[in-house]
Amino acid sequence: MTDAVPTPFNALILAGSRGGVDPLAAYAGVAHKALILLEGRTLLARVADALRQAGAGVIAVSVSDAAVRDHAVALGLRVLDAASGPSLSVGDGIAALGTPLLVTTADHALLRPEWITRFQSDIPADADVAVLLARRDVVEAAAPGTRRTYLRFADGGWSGCNLFRFATPRSIAAIDLWRQVEADRKRPWRIVRRLGPGLLLRYALGRLTLGDAIAHLGRKAGLVAAAVATPYGLAAVDVDKPADLDLVRSLPPVPPVPR
Repeated sequence: MTDAVPTPFNALILAGSRGGVDPLAAYAGVAHKALILLEGRTLLARVADALRQAGAGVIAVSVSDAAVRDHAVALGLRVLDAASGPSLSVGDGIAALGTPLLVTTADHALLRPEWITRFQSDIPADADVAVLLARRDVVEAAAPGTRRTYLRFADGGWSGCNLFRFATPRSIAAIDLWRQVEADRKRPWRIVRRLGPGLLLRYALGRLTLGDAIAHLGRKAGLVAAAVATPYGLAAVDVDKPADLDLVRSLPPVPPVPR
């Protein structure tokens, strides 16, 4: 980490819907999970507050629900129509807001500005795109009992943290890869299979690190990709199912993000 002045950035919050009845929204009694209340604030408002405190300029939200659209407007957010999937919505966000663009999700209920600042300061200077991940032991120390999907590599099990930085115009090349990974998000082996025979063998032998895997996938897309490890285990805890909501509601309250 350095004391350099951070590069200004815009941000995109993904708040679209996969269609049908969302069991989490139904469990919480709201029209969309972005409208769930936590400590008196909607999840969307909490995420927007954290981004603003971290220094985001324009903050847009990708929506497909009328109630979320109205709430986003009330929060002073720029509204974009959600595409058919998160990756395509990010492509639309880059087209509208340019790069660098920080991307997160409306269900990132515990998002803190210091997580964002640390992530961006730890990204290698030459990276076109970067993703934040947390080691399993760090996640479980911060949230015992939480159930997450982990990618297992030589340097441990890793969980995504729903924070991405598209740093340069070249990063748009990552969208197609993201779309493929998106389809296999609950089947980690299929994601690993995209590494090719050589790296797949290293993975099978337990010799492939997460950083090497991400860098290789980036090279396949014609860009520099980086995996950034976070020391904040709660950064991996999003609200995707009722058990997640129960978990975040059971955690001790954190100081509110200043408005």
